[in-house]
Amino acid sequence: MFYVWWLLFITAGQVGLHICSNLSPPIHSFFIYHHRVYMNMESLAVFNSSLSLYSPSHDHFIPKNLGPFRTTSLQPMHKMEVRCAAQAQSTETKSKEAKLWGGRFEESVTDAVERFTESISFDKALYKHDIMGSKAHASMLAKQGLITVNDRDSIHKGLSEIERLIESGKFEWRTDREDVHMNIEAALTDLIGEPAKKLHTARSRNDQVLTDFRLWIRDAIDAIGVKIKYLQFSLVKLAMENEGVIVPGYTHLQRAQPVLLQHLLLAFVEQLERDAGRLLDCRVRLNFCPLGACALAGTGLPIDRFMTSDALDFTAPMRNSIDAVSDRDFVMEFLSANAITAIHLSRLGEEWVLWASEEFGFVTPSDKVSTGSSIMPQKKNPDPMELVRGKSARVVGDLVTLLTLCKGLPLAYNRDLQEDKEPVFDSVKTILGMLEVSAEFAQNITFNRERIQKSLPAGHLDATTLADYLGIPFRTSHDIVGRAVAVCVSKSCQLQDLSVDELKSIDPVFDKDVYEFLGVENSVKKFSSYGSTGSACVASQLDHWVTKLEINRGV
Repeated sequence: MFYVWWLLFITAGQVGLHICSNLSPPIHSFFIYHHRVYMNMESLAVFNSSLSLYSPSHDHFIPKNLGPFRTTSLQPMHKMEVRCAAQAQSTETKSKEAKLWGGRFEESVTDAVERFTESISFDKALYKHDIMGSKAHASMLAKQGLITVNDRDSIHKGLSEIERLIESGKFEWRTDREDVHMNIEAALTDLIGEPAKKLHTARSRNDQVLTDFRLWIRDAIDAIGVKIKYLQFSLVKLAMENEGVIVPGYTHLQRAQPVLLQHLLLAFVEQLERDAGRLLDCRVRLNFCPLGACALAGTGLPIDRFMTSDALDFTAPMRNSIDAVSDRDFVMEFLSANAITAIHLSRLGEEWVLWASEEFGFVTPSDKVSTGSSIMPQKKNPDPMELVRGKSARVVGDLVTLLTLCKGLPLAYNRDLQEDKEPVFDSVKTILGMLEVSAEFAQNITFNRERIQKSLPAGHLDATTLADYLGIPFRTSHDIVGRAVAVCVSKSCQLQDLSVDELKSIDPVFDKDVYEFLGVENSVKKFSSYGSTGSACVASQLDHWVTKLEINRGV
């Protein structure tokens, strides 16, 4: 019955809005305000219903001031019976597995808290490294006499079985066990019993998770390094296939000077080499072991942190236990390296997207790396490189997330740091995909030499070479060549089209040998400085990369 009255009120309100528009401003404002309040309440109910939040376990999302609307007006929208409060209470108070840390607690956490604080939905990706760390820890405990050899063997066997179950998809990940560490430890206890309860001796989840995370990122760096090398290989091969091709070089996206296409492609190879170097530097700094730092203060038990560090192939244990559990420098540095790599890939993507456009026409991607339009039949889009350009924003965003997360945290560990995993996982997945598809694209494009050749005369690309030819103070030669360009613009011709007499009318310094410096081919030949676009210089650069990447020239 109330719902009927509610609909009548809403309908009357719409009519009332029209009528009251002629009332005095204060009365009009009062009516509008109260009508909007009720309409917003109805909109909120619709929004929450659309998210399926009206089950008892999500009841905390419903604003308490909705009053009777919580049951009457929501039933028709949700098309299901709203459970009574008694049922909800029964659901919330059902028996739960005791937490491994629950000794001092008399009540279990609410469903909402459990859902909000769990991390198993994403940190289960660390399972392999968690098991590695636990095996090393158990071996150290046995050597130090803190557990028996039989306990160690049982723990190792049980952990191997859990790893097998995980990799076969038969392991049950439980949200009530919070994270990857508690899931594996609880499962180990179910599997082998009492020895499993000794595994956490002289260890906290604080140092455990950081050990796992450092191991995971270390492997991620190695995987990214392989992808970077493969993209470098693809670019060098592409350069080898386009020997002698001259393209316009740009500054400010305006034509500047002629450069060899090989030179331009190798510029991206150089960027990628620095990206790989940053990752390797990061790997060196992160490769120190936090295991044994415990919660923050270490332990009084006779553990051997150097043994676990060696077993996990770390350089050494971290010197300061407080720093060991609070440090996220290695995460920020890693994400920073990924972000810079993503920016380089985005620039490569932008270059090729531009060059594939009709306006440039320098590059034609094959059908294997192109997509079409749902409405325009003629379209052939370089979408992979557009997405490389777009996904760079995600990788940069992952870095910003970590920087913001860590900026105000006191020492030592804080639960905020649970949020460091997902940005890292996202960054790695994204950057691996960007590198892979960029290599695919490089292997499936063709440079349109005829179109490139036709484009070269425009822009007076040989002007700087002409200034060098004059052999007089550069500011003077710059002015003279500038006036020569102005004549060309007025005559719609190129510098090499001007006669000697026309050049001498600009300045007597010109002579007949000037034509050896004019035209893009002659211009490129004159470059000779180390690292320049001169043919001999680029050949040397190419030889360097062929050797470094162990490329077989015959293939």
